[in-house]
Amino acid sequence: MRSFPTWQDKVADLDGVPQPIYDVAFIPETNQLVATAGAEILVYDAVEGELIRSLKAHKDTVLCLTSLRNGFASGGADKQVIIWNGKLEGILKYSHGDTIQAIAQSPIGGQVVSCTAGDFGMWSTEAKTVVKHKVGARICSISWTPDGQAFALGLFNGHISIRNKSGEEKVRIERGDSPIWSLAWNPSPNREYDTLAVADWNQRLSFFQISGRQVGKDRVLGYDPCAVSYFGSGEYVAIGGTDRKVTLWTCEGVKLGQVCEQEHWVWCCKVKPKQNYVAVGSHDGTIAVYQIVFNTVHGLYHDRYAFRENMTDVVIQHLSSNQRARIKCRDYVKKIAVHKDRLAVQLPEKVIIYELFHDDASDMHYRIKEKIQKKLECNLLVVTAQHIILCHERKLQCYNFLGEKEREWNLEALIRYIKVIGGPRGREGLLVGLKSGQILQIFINNPFPIPVIKQHAAVRCLDLSLHRKTLSVVDEHSTCYTYDLKSKQLLYQEPNANSVACNTELEDILCYSGNGMLNIKANNFPPHQQKMQGFVVGFKGSHIFCLHVYAMTIVDVPQSASLERYLDKKDYEAAYRIACLGVTETDWRRLAMEALEGMRLDVAHESFVRTRDVHFINLVRAAQRAQAEGKLDTQMLLADMHAYSGKFAEAASLYKKSGHQQKAIDMFTELNMWDQATQVAQDTHTNTENILQRKAQMQQERNDLMAAADTYIQVNDFMKAIDILGPHGWLDKLITVARRLEATDTKALSRCVYFFRKNGHHAYAAETLVKMGDIAHLLNLHVELGHWEDAFKLAETHPEFLESLYVPYATWLATNGQYIEAQENYRKAGKIDEALRVLEQLTESAVTEQRYDDAAYYYWTMAAEQLEMLPAETPREELTTPHQKALLRFRSTYGLAEVYHAYHFVSRYINEPFTSHLPETLFNMARFILHYLHHHETPAGISRVYTLYALAKLSQALGAFKLARYTYDKLQTMNVPAMWQEVIDVGTLTIRAKPLLDKETLQPVCYQCSTINPLLHPKGNHCINCLEPFVMSFYSFVSLPLVQFAVEPGITDAETARLIAMAPPSLDGRRSETSRSNEDVRGDGFPTPSSKSSARGGLVGASTSSSTSRPTTAGGTQMDPFSRQLASLERGGGTAYTPIKVGRKALMAMDRHAVVVRDWGKACLSIEYYRTMLADVPLVRCATCQHFFLEDEWAHQILASGCCSFCRAKATL
Repeated sequence: MRSFPTWQDKVADLDGVPQPIYDVAFIPETNQLVATAGAEILVYDAVEGELIRSLKAHKDTVLCLTSLRNGFASGGADKQVIIWNGKLEGILKYSHGDTIQAIAQSPIGGQVVSCTAGDFGMWSTEAKTVVKHKVGARICSISWTPDGQAFALGLFNGHISIRNKSGEEKVRIERGDSPIWSLAWNPSPNREYDTLAVADWNQRLSFFQISGRQVGKDRVLGYDPCAVSYFGSGEYVAIGGTDRKVTLWTCEGVKLGQVCEQEHWVWCCKVKPKQNYVAVGSHDGTIAVYQIVFNTVHGLYHDRYAFRENMTDVVIQHLSSNQRARIKCRDYVKKIAVHKDRLAVQLPEKVIIYELFHDDASDMHYRIKEKIQKKLECNLLVVTAQHIILCHERKLQCYNFLGEKEREWNLEALIRYIKVIGGPRGREGLLVGLKSGQILQIFINNPFPIPVIKQHAAVRCLDLSLHRKTLSVVDEHSTCYTYDLKSKQLLYQEPNANSVACNTELEDILCYSGNGMLNIKANNFPPHQQKMQGFVVGFKGSHIFCLHVYAMTIVDVPQSASLERYLDKKDYEAAYRIACLGVTETDWRRLAMEALEGMRLDVAHESFVRTRDVHFINLVRAAQRAQAEGKLDTQMLLADMHAYSGKFAEAASLYKKSGHQQKAIDMFTELNMWDQATQVAQDTHTNTENILQRKAQMQQERNDLMAAADTYIQVNDFMKAIDILGPHGWLDKLITVARRLEATDTKALSRCVYFFRKNGHHAYAAETLVKMGDIAHLLNLHVELGHWEDAFKLAETHPEFLESLYVPYATWLATNGQYIEAQENYRKAGKIDEALRVLEQLTESAVTEQRYDDAAYYYWTMAAEQLEMLPAETPREELTTPHQKALLRFRSTYGLAEVYHAYHFVSRYINEPFTSHLPETLFNMARFILHYLHHHETPAGISRVYTLYALAKLSQALGAFKLARYTYDKLQTMNVPAMWQEVIDVGTLTIRAKPLLDKETLQPVCYQCSTINPLLHPKGNHCINCLEPFVMSFYSFVSLPLVQFAVEPGITDAETARLIAMAPPSLDGRRSETSRSNEDVRGDGFPTPSSKSSARGGLVGASTSSSTSRPTTAGGTQMDPFSRQLASLERGGGTAYTPIKVGRKALMAMDRHAVVVRDWGKACLSIEYYRTMLADVPLVRCATCQHFFLEDEWAHQILASGCCSFCRAKATL
């Protein structure tokens, strides 16, 4: 470390009295320096030292200054603080009640703190006001932390007050009673914690963290410090005081040296931001600026480089691996020397010798070997295995590691350069270059120097080649000379050199630097140049170690230029040695190729190994084996070399010349150069189809599948093309293949169909199947894809496949929720069990969802399915067990359909506010349901409570008070919904006030015995006297005027139909003139209605003939036989119902319009005959479900929905 004065000025007043310089400050924006001088502020050019201006705004002595972002601030004994802008204009002034002792600005935010003996004020451009805080002692100094979040105050009573940016005290450090005259925060933002340097008048230097914790021990100064200032990097701190000196210290408190010495006290010293300049102000009015120069202290041995860092640390760097190790000496490092495993570090009072832990070239762990406890002064320091050599001008001194001086050499001239050239331990040799130009060789164990070379100019640098054959020297005229050490002759010289280094791995190559250029010289060839800053200090392999200012850099220099020169001379061995130093892969390849052309197979092999080119390595090894056997074909070798190098035309030509045409074809085939391969095949009369096959295979192996498929198609190998196109979904290309195929090639076409179906392309698959004529497969395709319309169209043209469609179509319909259609198709397919299973699922869902009308319909459909299963001509007693079960299921499901049909409207009456049915209809429906529930288990979803509740309300409303009381009493015994309870309770009470009678018009009348029946009969819905079942209209559920009758034994159904169809006789016993010959009669004898009546069901009870009815007369007129038999019938007393039996005479006497027949068309289900008793009540029978309706009700249903309300069969009026 050295300091140089930049400029100096001495300030005095008009009378010549020196003016003390209490403070100085750098203004970085304008590169100016301001200094206090009495009541004036002097402004200097910081570089030249020229006085620019004198500012006279204060009325008394100016004591403190601080730089601002754009200007500076000053404070003095006049108790004023003035803010100055960059134009040296005072823009703001504020005052305190006492002398301004210190002032400082925050590095962040621009906040200014001015300090006095009793308080401090805080001002900022944003606040525009000064906030003052009282303190208990005089403030001597102030400093801000680098982040601007806190500042420290040094007090006269020896305390340090650390406060936040708002002025609140956070930490107080008590240092005794000595004034804290100066303090400063370390400005580096990269440290682990903020460090405060404190210098008090107890002559101590200390360091503290922001928490108040002291860092390290106090450093004794020996004088009263007046100023502390950090360098911008935070690594060093300058201190000035009463010893009239400014000294330099590290940030850890290690004294490095003296910056300057003045004639009087140093009141202030400030470091220029970001530069190594220190401004000093002293009591005698001296203002001076000094430049600090930090010398590079370093040592180098091969690729192991040691240098000084932070003035007290030694960093050892392995330049090749970039490993680093740091040795903290905690003292000023003056010199460093490195040799093999030794490291010597000179400190002010001693020399420390380090050694490596392990004898390993990459080891970076050092330990102390010896300490020489002597204060040794020298210009240069050199270390060997057992000694250190100190250079003093013309003298060399050799000390062992115990500190004993063993030998001394006094030379004729100043020593300019020393280099250890190695040797046995304790007998190493040195090359010494003198200012006189003499170069000496000195052995440590020999007191006599040996002259080597004598030059005419002073030696600046020198180096010895690897095998000690040549010596390179750079003189003070910047010329590099290279000598042969054996003959002492000059080999060559090169200008513009300031340093030289020989390669430590190759004999004939060196490098030198100068004029910003790096020169690499091999043997006697011209040097290769490239730009480089600094000077070379070492050369190992292809790494050149360059020192630029303070930094060591590694320059990787390929030896391409030198290699090229050796190759031009065909010197392959020397070229190989040059390449081993470090060349690019391209250079290695060039060397290998040229060596191979020159038939230097050994050099070519080693070079290809460096490039890791396996193909060429195998080629060279094969050539070496052939050469050893005497079978080497030079043309073939060169052809292979050209082929491997990409020179295919040359390679093919050589292959042809050597008679290996097939190798040329194989080469072009491997390269996918099919035109060239075909050309060679044509020239040699080879089959080109094989080439195309190989082309397709190669394309397939290289995953160029589309091209491979095209090639396979080109050679008509369609199956392989299909196997490529199909898995990748290239269907457009695949259909072109299918269209090219013959219809007989079913295997290939089937493969196409497989891929079309797999990828979901129905049209292509169908087209291919049509070409194949595979109708069954095509039909299955339509079924799988759900193209039912196409499937059925196809089945129409091929009826043999129609039945096989119903099952999959029904399954698809069921999957998609179309259960009715699914059931129908199952039935068409003969899958009755599946049809019934679907219906059962539908019914269960409908009941669960309270869709009781749908449930009724599904049960009716199930009944119809069971009916369909029954044989038409088999009597009941001859039915098989399955048919008997079907008959039972028919009756059961038919009854369930009826009760769910009625319950649908009852539940809607309860749950919905409006209904389309009359109260009487709902009343009859509820009665019907209860009659069913009396003799059957309650079906799922049907609530007895709902039915009773509806019946109770309707009975009370219609006047059936007896029935209403019965239903309310029943409800009281049941669990009913809470919201109904009150209604039921009220109804139970109010019905008591009504007569215990039912309205007579509501009670059903038996049309056989004319008995008035109760509304609810526990034994069933039939007459309580004659047990005649009531036949209901299945819309309004009123009792119809029908009386069931049976025919006498011996009369068949066919005869019965024929007799009924005959015209009845007149009252006098003769036949009526009216004939029935115009009416059609069924084959079984029953009359067949016209098309109109067939469409709407059978209409009975209304005739256009005058003989529609034959009522009895009161005046003795003879009644018809059925009426007489009905009148003479004995009623009551029976336990089972038996319909009235009529004979042939009675059947002939009946009007056909007054007879209705319920015929299911099955022999196991007896035909039921009914006679209407009221001719003016027209009835309609649904031909599908066999239910009876009043004609006006039937017309209402047809107009509303076009179908029967029960079975939903389509019908017309």
